[in-house]
Amino acid sequence: MLASTLLATLFATLALACPEHDFHTRSLQRRAGVSNMTWAYEASYDWGRLSEDYELCQDGTQQAPIPLRLDQGLSLRHLSTMSGYDRNVSGSFYNWGYGPAMTLEHTDGDYTTLPHFSFEEEIGQNETVYMTGFHIHAPADHSVQGERSKAELHLVHTTADGQIRAILAIRIDPGSSDSEFFHQLPELISFRDIEKRIDTAINLDLAMLESERFSEFWTYKGSLTSPPCTEGVRFYVARQILFVGIEQMRSLLRVSHYSARAEQEVWLHEINA
Repeated sequence: MLASTLLATLFATLALACPEHDFHTRSLQRRAGVSNMTWAYEASYDWGRLSEDYELCQDGTQQAPIPLRLDQGLSLRHLSTMSGYDRNVSGSFYNWGYGPAMTLEHTDGDYTTLPHFSFEEEIGQNETVYMTGFHIHAPADHSVQGERSKAELHLVHTTADGQIRAILAIRIDPGSSDSEFFHQLPELISFRDIEKRIDTAINLDLAMLESERFSEFWTYKGSLTSPPCTEGVRFYVARQILFVGIEQMRSLLRVSHYSARAEQEVWLHEINA
């Protein structure tokens, strides 16, 4: 009972703390369904039974995340036409209720000026998607060879009209030295300070460099990893782990709330296809 009350309080606070102009936060609100407070990551196995709006969580054919293995191979396709990640980008840094997040600045709903990349979903049909922000899950959504990293960075990309379409996922683990990408972030914000926003600028290329610029990755057709579990989201999961310093890892875990959905059975995900 106490745990349910604490979760309800957390989600209610998150709902009140999201300004109208903040696209990324509002998108995550819709993903999380915080207005009705009917689900929790800790009980993700039965989301589809909670509401008819969540049916895909139960019977979808391309649900995310999925377990990844080296014997699945790696994608032979390269991420093409990556542009804008090698410059500083400005935005609002905050805690999305589960851990650190950032929404990138854009002008009047025009996402086409943001960092972007293209991919070929169907033969001969290229799509371009635009990075609107990032957030961090702890522990990682994806396991590799049955091992789950301590956290996972999701670089969220949308279509030109703002629909979430692709996610670049980078697993995070403690290493022997600090991460330059994490070093440039403001002081990590606790989920207890959900209303706090910090305007900042970061260099996304540091995250790309520390994950070897997605030189090796798995890719599959997936979904949102929280209700309503909408499908049609292309995942790219870097094979290389982004390593952070011990104290950086501790700081990240200190301000994070459990946010990993149970891994889904592989079905029509077309891994690396």
